[in-house]
Amino acid sequence: MTLTEQLYWGGAGLIVLWLVGFGLALAATRNGVVAPGPATQEFGADPEPPAVVSLLGNHWRGVEHAAAATLLDLAARGLVELRQPGDDPALSTVHLTGAGRSAPGLTPYEQRVLDRVSSRVADGGAPIGAIAFRDDKRAASWNTALRREIIADARLRGLSRYRFPRLLGSALLTGAFVPGALFAVAAVLGGHGVRAALCAGVAPGAALAYLLGKSLGERATPKGLERAGHWAGLRAWLTAHEDFARLPPASVAVWDRYLAYGTALGVTSLTGRLLGFDSGDRRRVWSSYGGTWRPVRIRYPRLRPGFGGSTSRLLRSATAAGVVAVGLCAFAVLRQPDWMVAVDAHSGGSLRRPGLVLSAGWVGSALLGLVVAGKFSRWTLFLAFLAMMPGNFASGSHGWAGDAATHEGPLPGELVAVAAFGALAAYLLTVACLELREPATVTGEVLRMESRKGKGAARFLALDEGDTDLTTAWALPAASQAIATGAQVRLRVSRGTRTIRSAELVRAAMPEGDRVKAPKQEAPS
Repeated sequence: MTLTEQLYWGGAGLIVLWLVGFGLALAATRNGVVAPGPATQEFGADPEPPAVVSLLGNHWRGVEHAAAATLLDLAARGLVELRQPGDDPALSTVHLTGAGRSAPGLTPYEQRVLDRVSSRVADGGAPIGAIAFRDDKRAASWNTALRREIIADARLRGLSRYRFPRLLGSALLTGAFVPGALFAVAAVLGGHGVRAALCAGVAPGAALAYLLGKSLGERATPKGLERAGHWAGLRAWLTAHEDFARLPPASVAVWDRYLAYGTALGVTSLTGRLLGFDSGDRRRVWSSYGGTWRPVRIRYPRLRPGFGGSTSRLLRSATAAGVVAVGLCAFAVLRQPDWMVAVDAHSGGSLRRPGLVLSAGWVGSALLGLVVAGKFSRWTLFLAFLAMMPGNFASGSHGWAGDAATHEGPLPGELVAVAAFGALAAYLLTVACLELREPATVTGEVLRMESRKGKGAARFLALDEGDTDLTTAWALPAASQAIATGAQVRLRVSRGTRTIRSAELVRAAMPEGDRVKAPKQEAPS
């Protein structure tokens, strides 16, 4: 065995040894079993905040509903107020009290939740649905920071710790790249270039490091397991109350901190669902643009022809649709019975079988339209091949192929297709002509921004103009300057394609839940 082969086999053996060691480390650092305590309604002498209880109740794997539980706990402590004006809990509102405007001694995650509420309620109240974020990335960033702050508090309380000790984690991370070093040396000795050596050296280490990173997290301490057992007893006591799971957020005035802990432990399904600190409902967004809070429903015209298209693109698409319509019509009108042969035992391999001839005409018309539209690619040929299969395997003197071969003139399906593509061509041509008009001007607040599939596809921009509870998203070209959610803008738009031609910033977006820095105070003279 050559030295190069020895290095390759040595690297492979080290990978196996690393995986074995990694598996043993996972087994040695797994969480212990939580022994539920007896059902109790007592919190204890020094109870942990509901957010930390959420970590314990989720077996140190997440902090689901921790933000909602924290908000309810702030309400129970009089820092915020939750009101339900009617019978629908979804119409509840959240208000900041005088004590909440200057609350001292809050933990970082409690202050984060309070700041989020403060940024939404302003001087009055706001619907609880308005707490949700309008931007997915901002929501993810906010919740990641919240989780990090909760875990830090749990560690300070001696309830949680790193899953892997630092020495073990460092050893596993370093060992992940040792096999790659052997592979890189072997690649160089084998006559491969530097680029190949780098790939051979980095790829195994990156894969093992990714596997290690996915397993990093928290695990319980002995004290954490004991406290988790106590809170499991509280969960059992709350679960025994059948109506507790359906309590609305405003019932915190009656149930006090029990509602917060019930939400943290996953008992109150209704409250946890309504108090969402995620990206919210993309089709129903609360807006205060215009002076009063109201829900605005958003429509996304995903299947609308010509949406977000330029004049040249519309003309090209109209031409392509017209080509398909003309091609299908010509094929249907000019088709003759002698183009096809009767299907029998001797014509099994003939290219003039009825099903194959019909499929060729229909697929050929579609391919011609794709060529004109500029959508032709190698995958198009593969799809065309699959589309020809039903006609290729059609056999027998009866069936759809045989009936079509004996039919005089265009088939009903062909007439429908010709009419549909003709109407599409006429519609796109009309919209292209309307694009020559002067763009209209609309002003409002950006509710949401939604991406679409495709590198050059226009993004959805939902705008609240303040005079309606229903809005249809506009198409913001992918190359346009970024517009922040929550900003007030003046748009010049083409209504036919709902395309934004230009955008002017009227007022910058307010920070969504960011920490509000206190103004600098001048030193007294």
